[in-house]
Amino acid sequence: MSVARGTIAGMTSIDERLVHETAAEYGVPGPVAQELMARSRPCLYLVPHQEVPVSRRENVRPVARTGGLPALPVGVEWPEGREPLVLSVDCAALPQDVLDIELPADGHLLFFTEIEYPPESSVVLHVPAGAHTTERAATYELNGEAMQVRVYEPLTLYPVAGLTFDNEWQEGPQTRAFLAGGGDEDALDSFEEAVLDLAAGGECPGVCVQIGGFSDPWDMAPDEGELVLFAQMAGQAIDYNVFTMNLIVGTREDIAARKYDGLQYEQQC
Repeated sequence: MSVARGTIAGMTSIDERLVHETAAEYGVPGPVAQELMARSRPCLYLVPHQEVPVSRRENVRPVARTGGLPALPVGVEWPEGREPLVLSVDCAALPQDVLDIELPADGHLLFFTEIEYPPESSVVLHVPAGAHTTERAATYELNGEAMQVRVYEPLTLYPVAGLTFDNEWQEGPQTRAFLAGGGDEDALDSFEEAVLDLAAGGECPGVCVQIGGFSDPWDMAPDEGELVLFAQMAGQAIDYNVFTMNLIVGTREDIAARKYDGLQYEQQC
């Protein structure tokens, strides 16, 4: 990722000078800090209000909601698999010029998937701004039998712009040389954590919803090759008792063109 005017691309809260000063505090050489920045991507964390860093709480506005029932336009039905609605994102309310993937400028993104068990189907829908919508019921009929979709408790979420790193950034030549020469691995990890906190304006969020950036998987990273992370949702961010990591990836081109039927879904637990 390119760096312009001394600032990490997509970020305004942290610059090269601050990263290098932080590296010096932890005994990390400048070339290693450069490798870290070169393998970074911006993201948006979506968190409850009490988890927004204090430095960013003033004027923060809600941008998303977990759970609840979907409001869909006339003629658009609940997706065929009847997976629950887990996330609704107000695209117009998202901070602008943060992400390096292209999201709709307005309307709502609705995420339907199963977070408790591996989903049989998953769908992302974009509801355009101004569309006349009605909230759909959780009950439906299947073969003459009354059925009900799982409805997760609604929780309002707020944005925190942050930074993510390639999970293999420490494999860079300068970093490998630093570690091979006796460099302190714990200090390197602490440096990485400090930069994450600086980028977030406070303590970097943990269990949350994340839009864009590099994935933070529990297993193999699905954002490899041409695939980039669209969103990841920790199960506990939707339901406190669910311990899964749900990842959605796609190509930059499909994401920009809103070809959400081409997205790929993976659940790790």
